[in-house]
Amino acid sequence: MTALALAGAARCGGSPGGAHRPAPPGPEVRLVAYDGCDALLDGLRRATADKVGPYGLSGVPGMVPLEGDTALRKGPEAAQPGVPNAAPPPGTPQHSTTNSHEPGADEPDLVKTDGRRIVTVTGGELRVIDPATRRVAHTMDLPGLGGAFRGADAQLLLSGDRALVTTQQTAMLPLERRPVPGPGGFDDLPTPTAVPTTRLTLVDLSAAPKVVGTMTTEAAYVDARQTGSTVRVVMRSTPRIQFPGGNGGKGEKHAAEANRAAVLKAPLDAWLPSFRTDDGAGGRAATYRSPCDQVSRPSSYAGSSLLSVLTFDLAKGLGDPKAIAVAADGTTVYGNGKSLYVTGTPPTPYTWNAPPRAPEPRTDVYKFDVAGTERPRYVASGSVKGFLLNQYSLSELDGNLRLATTTSQIDSRERKSESAVYVLAQHGGRLDEIGRLGGLGKGERIYSVRFLGTTAYVVTFRQVDPLYTLDLKDPRRPRLGGELKITGYSAYLHPLADGRLLGVGRDADASGRTLGLQVSLFDVSAAQPRRVASYRLPDASSQAEFEPHAFLYWPQSGLTVIPVTDPGGGTSEALVLKVGGTSITKAGTVRHPDTERFGNGVRRSLVVGNTLWTFSDDGARATDAATLKDAAWLPFK
Repeated sequence: MTALALAGAARCGGSPGGAHRPAPPGPEVRLVAYDGCDALLDGLRRATADKVGPYGLSGVPGMVPLEGDTALRKGPEAAQPGVPNAAPPPGTPQHSTTNSHEPGADEPDLVKTDGRRIVTVTGGELRVIDPATRRVAHTMDLPGLGGAFRGADAQLLLSGDRALVTTQQTAMLPLERRPVPGPGGFDDLPTPTAVPTTRLTLVDLSAAPKVVGTMTTEAAYVDARQTGSTVRVVMRSTPRIQFPGGNGGKGEKHAAEANRAAVLKAPLDAWLPSFRTDDGAGGRAATYRSPCDQVSRPSSYAGSSLLSVLTFDLAKGLGDPKAIAVAADGTTVYGNGKSLYVTGTPPTPYTWNAPPRAPEPRTDVYKFDVAGTERPRYVASGSVKGFLLNQYSLSELDGNLRLATTTSQIDSRERKSESAVYVLAQHGGRLDEIGRLGGLGKGERIYSVRFLGTTAYVVTFRQVDPLYTLDLKDPRRPRLGGELKITGYSAYLHPLADGRLLGVGRDADASGRTLGLQVSLFDVSAAQPRRVASYRLPDASSQAEFEPHAFLYWPQSGLTVIPVTDPGGGTSEALVLKVGGTSITKAGTVRHPDTERFGNGVRRSLVVGNTLWTFSDDGARATDAATLKDAAWLPFK
C-alpha cells in the first residue's frame, strides 16, 4: 500500500553528491524603463501593432479577450496560517482568521472577523454579524451590484473599523465594428465587447455601515494583499481601442491593416487604465493613471497589456492609488508583507495569418518592494522553465525566491513532464537562478507545494502520490531528502505543530482513478516523511482542494473543518474532523438548509470564542465548537 523510497540528488538533476548543475540559460528578463511618455506610447503602439489581426487582439471573430481572474517561517512549529500572531485586544475572544499563505500578508475573502464582529459579502450585500448576540447587526447593499450582478462574488479585507470590498462585473457592449463571417466573405458589423469594471468600495463599520470611498476602473482585478492598513491591489488591462475592421468583401488582409492603423494612432490613454475615485457621497472625485516614469517592461519582450499595482491606506481612504505598471501580463500573486511577486506566462508569438508557434513553456516573475507604505518599487524580474500551480508554488526566504514548476504538459504516450524547484537571487534588476533541483515526478505534474523555512514539500501525481521532501538549507545546492509513495494525492498541504503536515486531496486506486476525498496526516519531523493517519470519504470532494480559504484548522483543539460535496454537487456540508498527534477522527458535520440545491452549501468557516461559524450563500450557522450542537441560524434571504 505504502512504499518509502529515498533517491539521491543525482536522480533529480544535480550531479553526484548534490552539486548544482545550472540549467541552460533562458531568455534574460530584466527591468527596462521608458524614456518619457513619447517613448512609452511608441513602445506600446509597436508592441500592440505586432499582435493585432483582422479581429483586433482576439484572434477570433466577435470576441475580445477578457482579462479576468483565471501565495518567513522557520518550520511547521511556527505561527499557523489563519491564526492571529499577536494577542488580541483585551476582551476580544480568541478567533481564527483567513487561511492566508503568509502571516504578514492578509488575503481577500468572502468572510472576515476581528473577534468583535464578523463581516460577510454575498448576494450583493455586506452584512455585519455580532458573534456575541449571534444576530445580523447590519445589512448594506453594495453599490454597483444590483440586478443581474447581485449573485456575483465579492471579496473583502478588514482593517479596524473599515472594510475594503472588491467587486467585478463584465458587460457586453457593442463598442466596436469588426469583420464577421458573412455570405460574401466578411461583413462590417458591430460586435459585442467584453468590458470588465472593477469597483473598490471602502466601508466604515464604526456604526451602521456607510460607504466612505469608491474607486472604479476598466482594469480587471487579479488579487490583493494587506499588511496593517496598507493594501496592494494587482490589476490587469488590455488596450481600449476601437478596431475598424474591414469593409464588406475586402477580407481579412484589409481588416488587419485597418486595425494596425488604428493602433498606431491610438493615444496613450488607450493603454493606461484610469482609476476614478470619490468619497462615496458624490463630493470629491478625481481620476488617476500611472505616471509615465512609473511604467516599465521586461527586456525579453514588449507587452501590449499592462500589469498595475495600486496602493491604498484604508485608514486614510481611497485617494491617489500611487499606481505603477509593467507592460506584461500576470495571473499569480504571492506576497509576504515585504515583497510582492506577480508571475505570468509570456505571450506566444502571434501572427494572425500564420499558425502560432509553441515555445518552451516558462514563467516570468516580477518582484516589487512593498516594505513601506508608499508607492511600491518594481525592482527585479526573472524567468524559469515550466508552469506554476498557484501562489503556494512560491516562497521567499532570506531574500531568495523559491519556485516549484512543472516543465510541460503531460503527454499520455511520451510522459515528458517533470517538475523542478528553483532558487532565484536578486542581482540588480535581475532574478538569477542560483540553485535548482529537477527530475521530480517524471510523467506527472505538481498537485501541491508547501515551503516551510528551509524545507519544501512537493506532491506530484499520475497514478501514485510521491510526497517529496527537499532540503533547501544551502540555496545553491538543493537536495532531495525523502520520498513517500501512497495512493491518491494531496491538493493542499497545511503545516501543524511538532513536525506534522496535513494534506487534503483525493484517494485513488493503483491505476490512478480517484475514489473520493482523502485527508492525510504526515510526520515530517525527519527527512523521510511518514503518513501516520488518514480519513477517507468515498465519492466526495472538497472546495479546500483548490481554494485554501475554505480550509479551517484551529490548533487549540485540533478542530479541522472542510466543506465537502457529493459527486453531483447537489449536497454540500461542513465536515468536522479532530486532528491529534497521530490520529484523524470524525467529530460530525454541519449542514445548512436547502443544501441539496446545486451550487449552494457551506463555503467558509471560522471560530470565535467557543463557537464554530459556517457560511453559505443562504446564511450563517453558529455551532458549539466542542459538541457541534446547533446554537443559531442566521438567514441571509
